[in-house]
Amino acid sequence: MNIIEAVIILVLLVLLSNVLGHYLEAIPVSLIQVTLGLLWSVIFHITIPLETDWFLLLFIAPLLFNDGRRFPKSELWTLRGPILANAVLLVFLTTLLGGWLFHLLIPGLPLSVGFALAAILSPTDPVAVTSIAEQVSLPSAIIHLVSGESLINDASGLIGFKYALAAAVTGTFSLWSAAGDFLYTSIAGFVVGFVVMTGLQMLREVLRRSGINDPVFNTVLQLVGPFVIYLGAEAIYASGVIAVVTAGVLAHVSENRIVEDLPEQRLLIERTWDIVVYVLNGIVFIILGDELPSATKATIADPATGTWRAIGYVVVIWLILFILRAVWIYVYGTLSRLSKNWRIEHKNTEPVTVKTAIVSGLTGVRGAITLAGVLTIPATISNGDAFPERSLILFVAAGVIVLSLVIAAVTLPLISRRGAMLLTRGSQVDTLEELTAQEEADDGETVPLMSVDEAKTYLSKTAVRVLESLRRPENQRAAYDLILDYQFIIRRLQMRTQPSEDVKIMIDFEVDIRRIALQGELKRLQELHDAGLVNIWNFRYYRRQIKWRLRNVDAHQRREALPAWRTARRLIRHGLRRLRILMTGNDMVTFRQQRQLVETETAKAAIARLSRFFKVHNAKKNAQQRQSVYHLIVHYRYRIERRHPVTNGSARQLQYETNLRDLRVRALAAERSAVTELLDAGRINAVMAANLRQYVNYSENVLMLGEDLQTEATS
Repeated sequence: MNIIEAVIILVLLVLLSNVLGHYLEAIPVSLIQVTLGLLWSVIFHITIPLETDWFLLLFIAPLLFNDGRRFPKSELWTLRGPILANAVLLVFLTTLLGGWLFHLLIPGLPLSVGFALAAILSPTDPVAVTSIAEQVSLPSAIIHLVSGESLINDASGLIGFKYALAAAVTGTFSLWSAAGDFLYTSIAGFVVGFVVMTGLQMLREVLRRSGINDPVFNTVLQLVGPFVIYLGAEAIYASGVIAVVTAGVLAHVSENRIVEDLPEQRLLIERTWDIVVYVLNGIVFIILGDELPSATKATIADPATGTWRAIGYVVVIWLILFILRAVWIYVYGTLSRLSKNWRIEHKNTEPVTVKTAIVSGLTGVRGAITLAGVLTIPATISNGDAFPERSLILFVAAGVIVLSLVIAAVTLPLISRRGAMLLTRGSQVDTLEELTAQEEADDGETVPLMSVDEAKTYLSKTAVRVLESLRRPENQRAAYDLILDYQFIIRRLQMRTQPSEDVKIMIDFEVDIRRIALQGELKRLQELHDAGLVNIWNFRYYRRQIKWRLRNVDAHQRREALPAWRTARRLIRHGLRRLRILMTGNDMVTFRQQRQLVETETAKAAIARLSRFFKVHNAKKNAQQRQSVYHLIVHYRYRIERRHPVTNGSARQLQYETNLRDLRVRALAAERSAVTELLDAGRINAVMAANLRQYVNYSENVLMLGEDLQTEATS
């Protein structure tokens, strides 16, 4: 298959996997991606040829750089000892002890290959680790420990894998030579990452001071950075892995010093990296599924292994890794608490219990880095012979990845009292933001905070209040347009945050008030026809439209047609009406005037009906019902404003656009103030406040982008 076609299909499968993951929330997206890759390979008999060099460059460099960018700076220094111990000593212990046990477990597996397998199985997925740790309420120190460790053990595991793999390929290994080579590659990789990243940061500052501060340019520059750094380190035989991790951490640490960056630049960079990680992580797991048939076939066909024995190897190796990790966490945590420094720095932290150690062991979910590394194992060794047990190694590594995901997905809801899901690299950003909705107080008790959706609802309601206060006769159309947009946002957010019983009550109430409004429209339309103000064509058309809406309301058919289909249907009907008017010899001007009259008068009648209902009904006492009535009234008021007579079309449109822009700016300012109010009141934490400000900045950037496009179109 052509490489371009393969890339397009892989990206489409990634998109499909996340669509399926939306409906199958209990199943990690990574498992869905593996399944899709497997089906693709089995049905179409397509395999993707893998080259070690480009595979490491394409996947390892950006993923590790992004991990470094998200490294927790404060926890890095506070827990530097435990993090480095877990990331280096635990990986070293797993490589040696685990590799030796794998060698004993699997007949014919060379010791060097066992070391390579253990080393590449050591790294854990940082997003999966953090999501599990936070959702099962681990002690804060353990959360920071396992999340910080998972960001470094990628590098240490890949380095150990590199040397063990080299020993397996060449058949020779010298401890002193390896130690010297390790020191050189590590130090040189650190220097290359530090120097090149510093140079790129200086280049950005020089260009910015020269007036070259384009967000797109800076985003592309940062995206190219990890590839340049990785290639530069590998060119001098240094560790490209350490280089990109160093560069990512340095980019994160120096981020706060670059105060002149535009907000849209930060937003664009973050979202672009989200897209890159989203796509690359998904492609890696789809490639795993694509490689499974060949690995499975070779392993099952081997009479010395067989299906059940290979599956047994997977289970036993996962147990070995789990036990090593859980024992290490318990022993190291217990010994650390005995030290004076630990007691001083973490006097309020809970002791590491057996349960904590077991849960920490379950956080050892293997992910994209393990998979990317194991897929680079060569087919032959230096003398031309086949690499020993390559298919079995691929089968075991893939099996351990899948098993770790399945076990975490099954045990997480059992351990956590809340509904929980397992996240991995590439998970949706909005889901990750939900994890920041709780923080721990100084006394160790959990303080309930607003969820992201609740906070966004508060922001939108604040904007609506400001828009209502700014509404004047000259800007009513623009004000109602914006209020209607905010009302749709509020309604969608409330549907997601309300319990299902409350949602049903709210929907039933909205059905009732919509029926009342439509009955008012129908009565007023009949009055207009009886008075001779509307001809038979318009009367029949609008009566048919209103009765159709009434039938939908009475049948509780609340699912609207697709917007694209509604637009096409409206254009077709408008064309047919226009043709009919021309064929019957009627006047188009009269037709438009009657149409304007009908829509204005029926909207006023609906508002009058709703106002009377609101006065006699107890909706005033219910905030949700009051909000629903207000939303429907705003809808009709906007329809009235939209149908005002147009005396000077171009001038009126220009005034509308000016009002819309000014009101939008005031509404965004109100949203920013609301974020500060929530933060000062303790309803949100600092992380969520930053996310909400980014959300508001995004809305403002979209507004600015629309103005720029409009200016370009008119110039």
